[in-house]
Amino acid sequence: MLSSFGRAFRTPELRGKLLFTLAIMALFRLGSHVPTPGINYQLVQQCREMGSGSNSLLGLTNMFSGGAMLQLSIFALGIMPYITASIIVQLLTVVIPHFERLKQEGSSGQAKMTQYTRYLTIGLAVLQSSTLITFARNPWQLFGGAPEACPTIMTDDSLWTVSLMVLTLTAGTGLVMWLGEQITEHGVGNGMSLLIFTAIAAGFPGSLWAIKDRGWDKFVLVLLLGLAILTIVVFVEQCQRRIPVQYAKRMVGRRMYGGTSTYIPLKLNMANVIPIIFASSILMLPMMAAQFRTPDDGTRPAAWIEWVSRHLTMGTDPVYVLVYFVLIVFFAFFYTSITFDPDDVADSMKRYGGFVPGVRAGKPTAHYLRYVLNRITTPGALYLGVLALIPLYALDALGSIGDFPFGGASLLIVVGVGLQTVKQIESKLQQHEYEGFLR
Repeated sequence: MLSSFGRAFRTPELRGKLLFTLAIMALFRLGSHVPTPGINYQLVQQCREMGSGSNSLLGLTNMFSGGAMLQLSIFALGIMPYITASIIVQLLTVVIPHFERLKQEGSSGQAKMTQYTRYLTIGLAVLQSSTLITFARNPWQLFGGAPEACPTIMTDDSLWTVSLMVLTLTAGTGLVMWLGEQITEHGVGNGMSLLIFTAIAAGFPGSLWAIKDRGWDKFVLVLLLGLAILTIVVFVEQCQRRIPVQYAKRMVGRRMYGGTSTYIPLKLNMANVIPIIFASSILMLPMMAAQFRTPDDGTRPAAWIEWVSRHLTMGTDPVYVLVYFVLIVFFAFFYTSITFDPDDVADSMKRYGGFVPGVRAGKPTAHYLRYVLNRITTPGALYLGVLALIPLYALDALGSIGDFPFGGASLLIVVGVGLQTVKQIESKLQQHEYEGFLR
């Protein structure tokens, strides 16, 4: 494998793409440490040290931004507005006929949908930056702890300063989106995925170092557990059910077409990390409402706020665990049904003379595909739910929040993006008649 990396860097074209990708990733990490105008960086660090560290409300966004969210940097929003916009546009293709027609138009329609995604990303960035600044006015909502422990982190809360902060955070999101597109076009791999990979992987050393401070026994135990989880995740992410497809021979003019055999690959985890993001976002809503409705004068909050704070805050509370697990399983089936339509696949196969051996073309093929899809989605959804719950119990055992890097959305993204990037580098190596990574 190391020799293959050396050969990759000795290939001029591939070396340029790899160096360009690494440079963009380094620039992304540099921007994650540049403070936003109007924010006192020293006060932010003090509040992070004095707070309780319980950032469950914005934990997912902070993870995707590589810790830039809780540092209030110019890349504080990270890639989350683009991810949200992409998911919304993808869901709208099922609801809005115009988007569905664009999806069927090929590259030209995809270019228009990409443009819509960019516009929606900027709109969401304005909304999310305004929300983040609202939290910044009450820093204890971001960093935890008592309100008097961290009274302020803003140098000025005038309209001009707030407007400049919103503009800076929105521009930072636009720049991150542009950097990701540059990697996709001129580098190696999917740019947006690699930026998410960079943000998540950047937090691993700090998390492992924090675990080491709690004792070498826990550090070794976490490494062994992480290695076991990593092995399982890599195995499951590579699992797929291949449905054989045979195409009948047909004459078009004087030429014979068809007669070939192929297969439809159905992954065990077709929804990838999306169900975890959806479930975390849904559970974030009642916690956010409770945060905004909590009185600041020290009086006792309403009964529903106390119930939400007690049962729907990230932890091992049975109510939270059950709701989180059920939501992940539900969204796994929901998102899979949106991204893979058995009726559309069956109609396309019938149109081109394809059929599954032993199954009649048309509706019987659609029923068969739906049956197989449900059978493989069930263990895939349960696997996602268990994987997402591992950090909760691991953090509870370690007595810390945010110090367990192996599990949930983070490991899924790191493994998925890593495998995808390695395969792309391998394919480029094979184009130059070199031996690939995987032997």
